[in-house]
Amino acid sequence: MTTTFGSVARHGGGWLPVIGLTALINSATMLALPTVLGRSVDAIVAGDGYGRWLVIASALIGAGIVCSLIDVFAGTACVAGTTAWLRHRLVRQVVRGGPEGSREFDPGDLVSRVSGNATDAAQAGPAAVTVVAAMAPPIGSLVLLAVIDPWLAAAFFGGVVLVIAVLFVFARRTAEISLAYQETQGRISGLLTEALAGIRTITAAGTTAREERRILGLLPELHQHGLLTWKILARSGAQAAVVGPLVLVAVLAVGGLQLVDGRITAGELFAAAQYAVIGAGLGSLTGVIGEVARARAGIQRAAEVFAIETVPHGTLALPAGPGRLTFDGVTVATADAVLLENIELDLPGGATVAVVGPSGAGKSVLASLAARLRDPSAGQVLLDGIPLPAVNRHALRAAVGCAFERPTLVGTTIGDAISHDAVGPVRTLAAARATHAHDFVSRLPEGYFTPLPKTPMSGGERQRLGLARAWPANRLLVLDDATSSLDTATEMQISNTLTQDRHHRTRLIVTHRAATAARADLVVWLDRGRVRAVGPHQELWQDASYREVFG
Repeated sequence: MTTTFGSVARHGGGWLPVIGLTALINSATMLALPTVLGRSVDAIVAGDGYGRWLVIASALIGAGIVCSLIDVFAGTACVAGTTAWLRHRLVRQVVRGGPEGSREFDPGDLVSRVSGNATDAAQAGPAAVTVVAAMAPPIGSLVLLAVIDPWLAAAFFGGVVLVIAVLFVFARRTAEISLAYQETQGRISGLLTEALAGIRTITAAGTTAREERRILGLLPELHQHGLLTWKILARSGAQAAVVGPLVLVAVLAVGGLQLVDGRITAGELFAAAQYAVIGAGLGSLTGVIGEVARARAGIQRAAEVFAIETVPHGTLALPAGPGRLTFDGVTVATADAVLLENIELDLPGGATVAVVGPSGAGKSVLASLAARLRDPSAGQVLLDGIPLPAVNRHALRAAVGCAFERPTLVGTTIGDAISHDAVGPVRTLAAARATHAHDFVSRLPEGYFTPLPKTPMSGGERQRLGLARAWPANRLLVLDDATSSLDTATEMQISNTLTQDRHHRTRLIVTHRAATAARADLVVWLDRGRVRAVGPHQELWQDASYREVFG
């Protein structure tokens, strides 16, 4: 679905008619009140029957108060519901776009769009309805002034045209500044997120002051955008504030002459003055127009996220098989370089396959293709004869597990970091034991219920948790240098567990260690994006260039 101002505004659903109805009723009471009060004035002058007009005026005021309360409630509920809907869609789009989809966005900028900009965008419906409903008082005032006396309407009309011109200029300038303000906020969030990710390095290097200046260096730009917004608002407000009294003076002057000539009564002059105030009050719309401008900017930034292409998945289930992994003419190219070129591999199911090569050879790219974290530019990757894009999402993720050199642990507790919805506590414990994560988790004060943020961990312990999370995969394990931080003894234990896997899964292991390659059934030697050789480690070891890969 295309994300536009209209599509976001329409999501307000049933709340929008409520907001519109209450706004119209409020406008109707506002327009009726001057006439009723004018009749009261005439009745007081005549000395008879003013009581019922005062009762009607009181009822109109009460109705206006009730409508205002309903309007506030409906507007808040509408914005809250639309914000939740937008955030859900934004998060889903980012997650389903995969690593490649969100690569062009800074993480902090994405957070800014999901948190702050979504709230701004959600104002679209109520703000649009309010702007439309706000047309009723000046139009109604013009009509009712014409009913009282056409000359009053003419005096009023000239002033309102000036107010409308002021508002038009304000709306156009505010939309530009609002977008620039939100974009600068996103850039600051991106820099802050980047700094938080590397806070240990920053502290160790003693560059905290420089980082502060780098992050906060955009504050003057943000200040300028904010200052310009307030200048535009102040200028427009001042212009509207000047035009309003002029309209009132013009209407009163014309009305005074008409009163002297006996063409209108004192009560009608009072009502005309009230209508002049109501109509010229169009200038108070600057706040609502500002909301519309911020909503448009928020929707534009959300639309850029919705433009991320999600990773498509098929509907097929994987057939029974040993986990045979095939790379059929696979090429991966970017705008700058060819990362893998014409890869032809047919890896037997149930085997331990090591992937080695110098830095930049394409090892991690090959691993990401096997785990379907990215798709090739040409060719296809198949698991047991089925192209990965044709496999159902849930079937694929149940079949393929992936662990990384620097795993990102998510969840509330250590147990959450290992398990996910499809894995129960028994399998969680089995995965932790198999990857020797249980050795250190069991020593924690609260074991698997220890809060994740409060758990100090070494790089090797994090890797063991990452391995444990990938362990339940039933067909293929892809380990991208996932044991590089382990001590030699633990690495040996896990390697033995992998090579003697009783589940007979295929294991694709990116490694820089000769010992790990030696324990593999097969080694794929990559060099400059091409397969240089495939064979047992002992055979490849005879080549001096192969030995240089391990230093």
